[in-house]
Amino acid sequence: MGDRFEIRVAGSGGQGVILAAVILGEAAALRTEGLNSVQSQAYGPEARGGASKSEVVYDRDEIDYPKASHPNLQVILTQKACDTYSHDTAKGATVIFDDFFVT
Repeated sequence: MGDRFEIRVAGSGGQGVILAAVILGEAAALRTEGLNSVQSQAYGPEARGGASKSEVVYDRDEIDYPKASHPNLQVILTQKACDTYSHDTAKGATVIFDDFFVT
């Protein structure tokens, strides 16, 4: 079994959620030999302000499921994202909240 590590960035459209995950996925895959990464995203139809989520999965083995089920790291930028996604954080994981938008 590999060293699977899952990251989720969640917030709203216009906050750079998808761009952040793309950069995280590409940087690790390019800089770490033998590390695989996959990035997935989901967002609402609104141009700005709709729900937005992006995930990155890293593993030294082949990645057979590209979604984060229990993220090891979460970056949560809105209260709605907190309410929706914070419950499935992995035990001992790190969660970073934007304390301006998350109470």
